[in-house]
Amino acid sequence: MPSDQELLRWSETLSAIARTGLGFTASLYEQERFQEVLSVAADMRATVEEGPSASEWLGEWMKSIGKGVPGYVTPKLAVGCVVGNDKGEILLVQRGDSGVWLYPTGWADVGYSPAEVVVKEVHEETGIHVEPVRIIAVIDGVRNQFTRVPLYSIVFHCRAIGGDLTPHPLECRDVGWFSRDALPQPLVGYDRWGPTAFDAIDGKPVDVTFDPPRTPVWRGGE
Repeated sequence: MPSDQELLRWSETLSAIARTGLGFTASLYEQERFQEVLSVAADMRATVEEGPSASEWLGEWMKSIGKGVPGYVTPKLAVGCVVGNDKGEILLVQRGDSGVWLYPTGWADVGYSPAEVVVKEVHEETGIHVEPVRIIAVIDGVRNQFTRVPLYSIVFHCRAIGGDLTPHPLECRDVGWFSRDALPQPLVGYDRWGPTAFDAIDGKPVDVTFDPPRTPVWRGGE
């Protein structure tokens, strides 16, 4: 029996295939078939989580369809940042929407490189100026259960170079520097990213973390 997480992945994949097809095809027959696939995907999505109905999901997805290349559906891109200071502490933010703690992260904005987004996001969320050092992770948010929105996250290790702690009035409830033995709670997914983050802050060599391919790629287990 597939898990809710697997059903969510299948629903989002079918939705992406159908919306991309609708964005490229001029055939009325193919448009009808893709709309049927999109309806099935909406039924699946409404089944696995509370919230919008299948018809509401279908309506939202139909409104998002573009023509040609702009209509090719891909995962969203987020950029995160593990920031350390001279004391070996990590910079964490308490998110305004959920109240959970995590390293600074945000959507990648058009017109900026990933490293530029990191510099901008960290300063906006925390008031701290940073210098990117290296990429330490590229992860699938849905696969790691960080989000139910299809996205990839590029996580940088950055060095603090100035600024004062100032939480963003809308996006953050609080911000702070924390040692590994005095971390705030609730802290999201620390077991998956925490050890690598502190190794990077301590100057140790770290391999870039990524999600290994399943075997086979689509239907394989973890």
